[in-house]
Order: sequence, then structure tokens, then C-alpha cells
Amino acid sequence: MSPFASPPIQKIDSKVALAKDVELYVLRLDLVHPLISGNKWYKLKYNLEAAKRENLDTILTFGGAYSNHIYATAAAGNLFGLKTIGVIRGEETLPLNPTLEFATSQGMQLVYVDRQTYKQRNSETLRKDLLDRFGKVFIIPEGGCNLDGVRGCREIISQDIEFDVACIACGTGTTLAGVALSLNTQQHLIGFPVLKGGDFLKQDIEGLMAPYQHNINVSWELICNYHFGGYAKVNDELLRFAREFEMECGVPLDYVYTAKMFYGVMDLVKEGYFDKRRVLLIHTGGLQGNVIRDTQGCLFHKSNV
Repeated sequence: MSPFASPPIQKIDSKVALAKDVELYVLRLDLVHPLISGNKWYKLKYNLEAAKRENLDTILTFGGAYSNHIYATAAAGNLFGLKTIGVIRGEETLPLNPTLEFATSQGMQLVYVDRQTYKQRNSETLRKDLLDRFGKVFIIPEGGCNLDGVRGCREIISQDIEFDVACIACGTGTTLAGVALSLNTQQHLIGFPVLKGGDFLKQDIEGLMAPYQHNINVSWELICNYHFGGYAKVNDELLRFAREFEMECGVPLDYVYTAKMFYGVMDLVKEGYFDKRRVLLIHTGGLQGNVIRDTQGCLFHKSNV
């Protein structure tokens, strides 16, 4: 299994950045594949290979009703000839939203669990219950958050890309952990958590990095004040920014992840945070979700993305 396309790098011509002598570039992971796009391919790659090695033909994973991970896993299963089961947080709502409708069109079996049960998704008890129910399946954690996910994300940035600082949006921190481990000692990585109170991710990220680190001096930090109220929450200011950025720079942004990170970066550019540095913004995809939210008038407060 290999990526379907090498992600292109796009230069961003911004008057604000030019005034601060900042070079901005976007690594367009959203263009890797039309269905398994963004960071999702990298997090799935070695998990799917592990399933093949174990001769398991069924992938079981977890997500909310609007999950990019569920969407990508269903597409990957269909593409590589694997059965897929999605354990979905909450009750079934008909008609299915476009994410879940797409997942079923790719052959994914949807299983709904209540929110209290879903909180136990990483427990051995629920794992045993699922194996008893579905037999021998390969379980991928929510969002691909495991060591194989980190391993794949180490391949996101190739060694020939020159930059001083890279920036990325954070959900579980898996992608940040992998990217951080691929940097050289002169490079720095900034994660922008999209969850309120994202400081807790620091411990999770350190745990994901620990088995790979081998005393590598990794320079990274979290900037946690661009969450816009919490996970999957937006306001008119963020939506306006995303639309204006796309019109000016030709880069579409998803509202849950990349729009918040890009907003934070541009705000910090204005403050002089990146003066005279070359900054790489990592676009982690998720654009199919914008179609869903646009049909609802853009403003939304979704907790099950």
C-alpha cells in the first residue's frame, strides 16, 4: 500500500505575511486522494498493513456521526477489499447524514452505541465484547490514534521540504506526534488543538512519541487559544475567515480543523510571532464535512463529528 499522490506544496501570497517577512507554504494533504484524503491515509496505512499480516479481513473502528475517520476508513476498506464496521457514538438518526450514507455506500456496517458505552471505547471490556460479537476483527482506535498511526504520520513531511516552523491542527495529537518525530533539530512544530482546554493533549502526545523517540531532541509546542469554543464549534468570524482565505489564496479549509489552525497562524503572523521565518502549514483534509455543514446554514454546534 502506498500513497496515491505526493502532496503538493502551495505558496501563499499574503500581504500580511510579506509585511512581516514571513514565507508561508501549505502542504496540501487534502489532495492525496479524493476519498482517503488529508492525514487519514497516513494514519490508516500501517494499520491496514497490520490487518493484512494478521490475515484479518475486517476492520472495526470508532467515530461520531460526522467523523472524517469513519468516512476514510469506509473508503479504504472498499478500495483494498476489506470489510469495515463503524462503531458510532449515539443513536441512529434517519435519514443518514452524508458521512454515514457514504460509509454505508462503501460497504461499512454501522453499529450504534450510547454515549456512556462509547466512552469505554479503549477499554479491554468493550474490546472483548466487540470481539465476542463480531469475531476476529482488526480494531483501529478512534481517529487512528495508535503507534501505527504515528508511524504513518512520520511520512507526511519529506526530508527535502525546507521550513523553519510547521503548523498543524490537533484532535487526538497522533498526526502531530508523527510529524514531530520526522523533523530535524533546527525545525519547530506548533500544534493548534481544536478542542477547548487542549493542554491535556500534551501528555497524550508525549505517550505516542515515547516508543519512537530514542533520545531525539524534538521541538514542539501547543497553542490552545484558537478553538473557537470547542470541538466542531464555529462562529461567523471563523467562517468568514475561511471563505476569504479561499478566495484570496485558493485553498479551501474545513471548519473543524484547518480553518482554526490557519486563523491562528495568520493572527500570530500579524503579531510578529513568525517574523523572518519560513512557515509550513499542514492541510489535513476533512473538506467533505463542509458540504454537510453548509447545508445546515454553516453555523453549527456539533459534538459528534
